[in-house]
Amino acid sequence: MTPKQSQDAARRVIALERDGLDRLASSIDDRFSAVVDLVRAVKGRLVCAGVGKSGHVARKIAATLASTGTPAQFVHPTEASHGDLGMITPDDAVLALSKSGETSELGDLMAYCRRFSTPLIAMTAGQESMLARAADYHLFIPDAEEACGETRAPTTSTTLMMALGDALAVALIEARGFTAGDFKTYHPGGTLGAALMTVSDLMHSGDGLPLTGEATAMGDAVAIMTEKGLGCVGVTGADGTLTGMITDGDIRRHIASDLPARAALDVMTSQPKTVGPDTLAADALRLMTAGSVKITQLFVVDAGGRPLGLLHIHDLLKAGLK
Repeated sequence: MTPKQSQDAARRVIALERDGLDRLASSIDDRFSAVVDLVRAVKGRLVCAGVGKSGHVARKIAATLASTGTPAQFVHPTEASHGDLGMITPDDAVLALSKSGETSELGDLMAYCRRFSTPLIAMTAGQESMLARAADYHLFIPDAEEACGETRAPTTSTTLMMALGDALAVALIEARGFTAGDFKTYHPGGTLGAALMTVSDLMHSGDGLPLTGEATAMGDAVAIMTEKGLGCVGVTGADGTLTGMITDGDIRRHIASDLPARAALDVMTSQPKTVGPDTLAADALRLMTAGSVKITQLFVVDAGGRPLGLLHIHDLLKAGLK
């Protein structure tokens, strides 16, 4: 195969799958909304099942739902027939995936749902299939051409199933008002977990906070900077609000023989950038690195402007943000 032939093949696959996705988007109707309402109301888990490539998609859908606030798990239909049906409780619902809807391995699972009145959702292209007839709810995908035309290997169909599963997860996120803070609970590790931290998770506070008053002599202010080791000191007014900030750069710009005797008010940079304690760490990092002038420290203040903590860029980098 020449480079042009491989590139043409790639474009053809993407075009076929894009056409399938367009058809899928156009097919969304009240049946989708009914499934969203059902899953929201389920007291237990959404059990996702499928065989072969549909099974791999079902695993991914279960993982996405579980990580976004919808309890879910994958059960293999064959294993279900050999004891794993016991994982499914009367409080659960089942989402079964099969392009044709005629997957024989789903038979025992469908019978179990019927016997115990467990809601069954079909995700299939076979609208008159065995699975569709047995299901209480339907998520139909278009019977679109597979991108691997000669072998008809699952390609377009699995893309559509994946997209429909993502659509279900996002609709449930929005219906439940699931927030980034909620999401962080399920993603504590890695870069994603770090990005979902708030500055209150990382800031220095209490005795570690370098603060001084406006009238404090610079000699004393520098001593506080040195003691706290964060490269700056916050300056507060008589009402306790943050009015300025002194960094190493401010000291260099005001270097003079009388600097130790000057007041912090005379040296500080007024109205420094600040954030609230609920600001996402990723947003704080963007604020610190945006524009031509980069900053390495950021004070965290309450709604009244009083300092609660200090965030250093090293804290963000250590947490895994980039």
